[in-house]
Amino acid sequence: MNGATNKITALYCRLSQEDERAGESLSIENQKDMLLRYAREHHFPNPTFFVDDGVSGVTYDRPGFQAMLAEIEAGRVAVCISKDLSRLGRNSALTGLYTNFTFPQYGVRYIAINDNFDTIDPNSTDNDFAGIKNWCNEFYARDTSRKIRAVNKAKGERGVPLTTNVPYGYLKDPDNPRRWKIDPVAADVVRRIFSMCMEGRGPKQIANQLKADKVLTPTAYKTLQGIKSPNKKPENPYDWHSSTVVAILERREYTGCTVNFKTYTNSIWDKKQRDNPIEKQAIFPNAHERIIDDAVFEKVQEIRQQRHRMIRTGRSSIFSGLVYCADCGSKMLYGSSNNGDLDQDFFDCSLHRKSKEKCNGHFIRVKVLERLVLKHIQAVMGYILRHEDYFRTIMEEQLRVESREQIRIRRKRLESNERRIAELKRLFIKIYEDNASGRLTDERYDMLSQTYEAEQKQLEAEAITLQQEIEVQERQNENLEKFIQKAHKYVGIEELDGYALRELVSAVYVDAPDKSSGKRVQHIHIKYDGLGFIPLNELMKKETA
Repeated sequence: MNGATNKITALYCRLSQEDERAGESLSIENQKDMLLRYAREHHFPNPTFFVDDGVSGVTYDRPGFQAMLAEIEAGRVAVCISKDLSRLGRNSALTGLYTNFTFPQYGVRYIAINDNFDTIDPNSTDNDFAGIKNWCNEFYARDTSRKIRAVNKAKGERGVPLTTNVPYGYLKDPDNPRRWKIDPVAADVVRRIFSMCMEGRGPKQIANQLKADKVLTPTAYKTLQGIKSPNKKPENPYDWHSSTVVAILERREYTGCTVNFKTYTNSIWDKKQRDNPIEKQAIFPNAHERIIDDAVFEKVQEIRQQRHRMIRTGRSSIFSGLVYCADCGSKMLYGSSNNGDLDQDFFDCSLHRKSKEKCNGHFIRVKVLERLVLKHIQAVMGYILRHEDYFRTIMEEQLRVESREQIRIRRKRLESNERRIAELKRLFIKIYEDNASGRLTDERYDMLSQTYEAEQKQLEAEAITLQQEIEVQERQNENLEKFIQKAHKYVGIEELDGYALRELVSAVYVDAPDKSSGKRVQHIHIKYDGLGFIPLNELMKKETA
């Protein structure tokens, strides 16, 4: 046999989900039968199949095609055959690149049977029309993509879940696949993950705990239940990763919502999924039974923004991320003594650590901090139990005054931003007209337009944040009622754990120690979740008056 007959004849088959709807004529089996019969009738040696089943033709990042391309580049392919040009791909530019440059470069003859395309005869009129056919194939892909996007947009805006993979913790309702019902076993794991996060544990710590307790990973659990999963079954069914924990902690669907349009793609050519900002997502509450309460979910998102520092001994504190210096406002960092004594663990001002001249020493032992915080929480919970109506009256007035001022400041800033955004739009029109008339050079136009666009994006993002903050301030009375409900839950609390701390407290500010009396006296100020600072001393004075 000569060298040419040792080479293979690559028979390439492809079927996408859209093509599958066209009927049996495009099936992989039909393509294989046609290609093999053609190869035998024309005496092409060593036929070898390369198949991409369920892969779109708009991308060439396909396993089957890439495997065939590797064989071509290695010089092991003499002929490549596909049913038609659209099977090779639906990107006119790249399809033309492969058929006109890549294949000839490696001495490969390409044949598209139904299109009568054969590179061995470059003067064929059918070859002349290949470019038009490739463009039509691309147009078909674009048109199909537009229709699918339009259908998904309409469904998503109606609140129909667009995800085909039900989140871990839920199952499809057999009576209505568009609705989800709770999977009790998986839901308990989800609750446990949120609970551990509320206690102050980070994703890596949570993953390690689940792994140690031999809890099945979501993929392993779904596989065991016979449920399809987009992820590959892990070798170790208990091998939890921090990324899996993070994905669960950030999934809003656990609050009973349907969340659509969480991601988007730039075009049919670029399939990379990009995160959509929350204001562009469509959220439909009460779509299914909740696993996690709204308050817990929102608190966990706050915790996720905080950094929980672990010291060299491997310990962390439930107060990490919550403690601030009362003078400079910097975070206080968790640390321990060289001898590893738990009683010596402390928090110290981060700015003071960097520069002792910029902030005086703010240092407090963890055991002292825990005692002071617990004592304050006990006093507040007890006072609410005894004088709930009076507490509500005082706090409503305080919140009303604070909210009025905060809303005034934010609305003033929002109005300023909106005026500047409107001005920038006018400036865009002006520089466009000046550039079109020749009064402004292209270079100057590009510089100004980029500057204006960057400023506009920044102002629009800030405007969204300000509007959200205004809405939060306007809902302060709701926060008060939620806090009073939590207070009843923690009446008589004797020991402070991470969950209780983060459910009740949003920040603790530590004063510098006072040694004027000859003894070290330390004061703290607690900012309670949703309420701010509670004037406990004034309330207690009125109680004893």
